[in-house]
Amino acid sequence: MPPEPPAEPPAEDPRGIENRSVDESGGDPESSRDSAADRDSVVDRDSVVDRDSAADRDSGDGRSTRAVREPMTVRTLRDGRYVVETEGGTYVVALDDGTCTCPDHAIRGARCKHLRRVAMEVAAGAVPAPDERVAVCAVCGGEAFVPHDAEGPQLCARHGFEPGVLVHDRETGERLLVVAVTDQRADAYRTEEGRTVADYATNAEYGAHEPVVEVVYVDSLRPDREVGDAKRYGFPASRLTRNR
Repeated sequence: MPPEPPAEPPAEDPRGIENRSVDESGGDPESSRDSAADRDSVVDRDSVVDRDSAADRDSGDGRSTRAVREPMTVRTLRDGRYVVETEGGTYVVALDDGTCTCPDHAIRGARCKHLRRVAMEVAAGAVPAPDERVAVCAVCGGEAFVPHDAEGPQLCARHGFEPGVLVHDRETGERLLVVAVTDQRADAYRTEEGRTVADYATNAEYGAHEPVVEVVYVDSLRPDREVGDAKRYGFPASRLTRNR
């Protein structure tokens, strides 16, 4: 028989909160996305020009270069399309359909500079993809690009976590392994004791409105145990940090 697992910490232990089983779901990417829905793009223009100039030469036009060089403002619409404002006019781009209302596309059928600019900004993380919307990060108040049907509190790329990422508890410094990022607030997620995560004294300094991140303690993992068999603890998102 495998050895008995070590005793778990009590509920009020600063190590965390009693476990609860939920579906495992991911967080967001590592780096932060700057606010961009209502401002000019933050595309790295020189690098994009270097990458796309060869394609322009091959196609005999300079649309990619103009897409990067010319001043444009890209704004998102609720239906997944984009408004592109330029010195020559304002046009609507449907990236999924590959269409634009400008004459270059409407008359010539070309992949115009407006389509290319929107694609560049989506790739750069400056605006959400067509299947995403802009939400507010529960930790910093910045922009978070999330699926249209995402519910509950959201995290931006800077403050989100992926399952399997190693983090530290700000209170104790102990190493933890992220199992899931839930869609429940700390003042709504209840433990087996019937208390919310926000009710615990060790979480008093962290936002009750933040999503709960479920973790397991690295020290509790054993070669003969699956991660899913380890006891889970819930923490407000901002109590966890990657930097230590």
